[in-house]
Amino acid sequence: MRRKVVFTDRDGVINRNLPDSIQRPEEFEFLPGSCEALRRLTERGFDVVVITNQSALGRGLMTPATLEEIHRRMVAAVEAAGGRILDLFVCPHSPGDGCGCRKPEPGLLLAARRKHRIDFSSATMIGDSATDIECARNAGVRTALLVRTGNGAAAAEELADRGCLPDAIADDLRQAADWIITAIR
Repeated sequence: MRRKVVFTDRDGVINRNLPDSIQRPEEFEFLPGSCEALRRLTERGFDVVVITNQSALGRGLMTPATLEEIHRRMVAAVEAAGGRILDLFVCPHSPGDGCGCRKPEPGLLLAARRKHRIDFSSATMIGDSATDIECARNAGVRTALLVRTGNGAAAAEELADRGCLPDAIADDLRQAADWIITAIR
């Protein structure tokens, strides 16, 4: 049996997005229904892996310890709701750094595949930005879903202009989870 994996972006998908990024634990706020969605995916046997660009680290706006605390609290809240996050992969670089791990580059997905032996032909990526969907396509992830939360509305137009369409568009993570549970067996 193939392992079922859902990659998800963080800001704008799991939690609200701030213009200058989440830089302190108290700024992190779950979007409505996101913990429930992660619980439902977990209950249905999906491993959830968070893939996130966090340039606030590279720009010196946040320390690694602060990001660890944000993620510790996020994972604890998801677990308290009955969900599970298998792992988190973070790109700390600024957009101009030219690294291979900042989405839309596939480096974080490739690192997750190596570490957890993930078969991309049965994996799904959920994101709210064009770079999330492009990252999935660049890595060869089977299914890419765009959510309208965060940057999703602008991303849908941008992706259409580029001819890089998601497999589906959902209002939020809850609706994306419903789509995945129904469509992916």
